[in-house]
Amino acid sequence: MKVITLKTTTEFSRVYKKGKSYADKHLVLYVIKNDLPVSRIGISISKKVGNSVTRNRIRRLVKEVFRLNCEFTQSYDLIFIVR
Repeated sequence: MKVITLKTTTEFSRVYKKGKSYADKHLVLYVIKNDLPVSRIGISISKKVGNSVTRNRIRRLVKEVFRLNCEFTQSYDLIFIVR
């Protein structure tokens, strides 16, 4: 199954403003329900986190974990912020 991502600034802004956040030492997660038949994911990684190779590897790993474990009964928009 292919992972569908959030792409536009308005999609990210809606999740940031209206979504609920959960934080950890290494990760912040914003979640909001959507009206689409699928869940979507957005990943934000600061340039403070390694070089571009490291950031892209983290992005690929987060997408793969989401793809393997995205068994939701309802559809959500999720944003992962890597610290």
